[in-house]
Amino acid sequence: MPLYLALPQAAVIGLALVVSTLRAEELFDESKAVTLFAFDDVSIPHTQNLRLEMRQPVRHEANPVLRRGAAGAPDAMGVQFYGSILKENGKYRLWYVAFDDDTENKVASARWRAAYAESVDGLTWTKPDLGLVEHRGSTKNNLLDMGGQSWGFVNLKVIRDDADPDTERRYKMTSHVYFRHNTRLGTLLPFVSADGLRWKPVKEVKPLKAELRKEDLFIPGFHFEPCGGLYQWDGQFYISGQNALPGTHLYQGRVSRTYRSTDFVNWSPTSSIAFVRAAQHDYLGLGRSREGEQNHEGISVWNRRNVLLGVYGRWHGAEEWKDVRIDLGFVMSNDGLHFREPKHEWTFIGRGNDGEWDQGGLIQGQGFENIGGQTFIYYGAWDPRPTGGPPQPRGGVGVALLPRDRFADLMMDTSTEGPGDYQLPQVTAEFVTASLDVKTPRFFINADGLGAEAVLRLELLDHLEKPVPGCSGENAARVTRGGFQVPVEWKTAAPLPDRVRVRGVFEGKNRAAIRLSAIYLLQP
Repeated sequence: MPLYLALPQAAVIGLALVVSTLRAEELFDESKAVTLFAFDDVSIPHTQNLRLEMRQPVRHEANPVLRRGAAGAPDAMGVQFYGSILKENGKYRLWYVAFDDDTENKVASARWRAAYAESVDGLTWTKPDLGLVEHRGSTKNNLLDMGGQSWGFVNLKVIRDDADPDTERRYKMTSHVYFRHNTRLGTLLPFVSADGLRWKPVKEVKPLKAELRKEDLFIPGFHFEPCGGLYQWDGQFYISGQNALPGTHLYQGRVSRTYRSTDFVNWSPTSSIAFVRAAQHDYLGLGRSREGEQNHEGISVWNRRNVLLGVYGRWHGAEEWKDVRIDLGFVMSNDGLHFREPKHEWTFIGRGNDGEWDQGGLIQGQGFENIGGQTFIYYGAWDPRPTGGPPQPRGGVGVALLPRDRFADLMMDTSTEGPGDYQLPQVTAEFVTASLDVKTPRFFINADGLGAEAVLRLELLDHLEKPVPGCSGENAARVTRGGFQVPVEWKTAAPLPDRVRVRGVFEGKNRAAIRLSAIYLLQP
């Protein structure tokens, strides 16, 4: 099957070159578009004299934006953002795991519960009194009703599924709970909800001391820690998690593994390995699963329609727990199954320094939002180093910021210019995209550094890279102003071929200043 990106066809329209910087309130939702990110070498496979420069998010000064509760609160001991954030009707909704300080509760798992918060700006969060669950004699709390039962949650993820005709299943949650075999093992428990607050398991199950009974398992009965991520792709549901069991190869330590389902109830017993770090190909031997460079807790996913962006835990292992550290890395997938790093072994967000709220280790939540001119990446904290005493309060939700959708930039590589045997006085800096299955979408670019002497020339080619009349050569679009969503249109009366490519050329005396972050194709 040929490689190309799909977008529904639109009616043929007259196109005119328009370049403008949109105000924040005019920006469209990029998840509704097909996005060709600068770092996506499947969508933009062909380049000449261009280099990729990754951008690292900056922590928000107000971190953590969601903090632990006061003594006696459901989250007095921990706010664990192995959770999710969704934007609905102008409000941001956050699901997370709360850990209380009720040491009299002898069922340790029951102290870990699903909780809820909300915000209007993505920074200031409230924990509403939902009145759904009694905790220490009161229902004035933000705990979710999980079918009237108590489960020991470690990790949970939530998505909204508007395609499901059953409104009682509008929201879907996967969670990491426990079951007993010879020891305590992690496993999957899925839930559905009509409102995101009142949940029930997808089939009738009863907890045994806040744990799933072995006869009620949804996936095979070995240790698996879901769910770093939950997403839909090509008609199926996928969960991402971790374990240290072999795949078709024997890997060192924790790897990212995915399970799938077509109906969210019945999950396939087979799984796939989603991502393995290079060092994990060297197996260190039995009894050493804590050591070495590994994955931690699967991949939290931002579904961008034609591509998945992901954050994973970069586990830096050691012989002793006191020496283990965790940062966050950045991955992507074009097929929903296999993930790769745009930059090899790159730390996306590093752990905090000792004494800071996020010291020792970070955890990935499924929280990614474009708000105004910024991209918010939400994350949590877990210091894996033991304290040697009783459990310590931990966690919270932090935010790291990027300029909107600017994870990385394609820039001119000037190393081939100048004197020397292999240098050239003038080289072309250009790219050609993969074939795009479209007729006449609206094109936009996310770019910076453009001007009268820094021009991005854009042409349309057919699948075999022949110039499209009216959209190439002298009729190419010439973009001279930057912005997050700059419209690019060509004036032509002829319809476009079914499949096109975009050719971009960096031109002008100051072309080295151009930074191209993304190209968007939006249905008119």
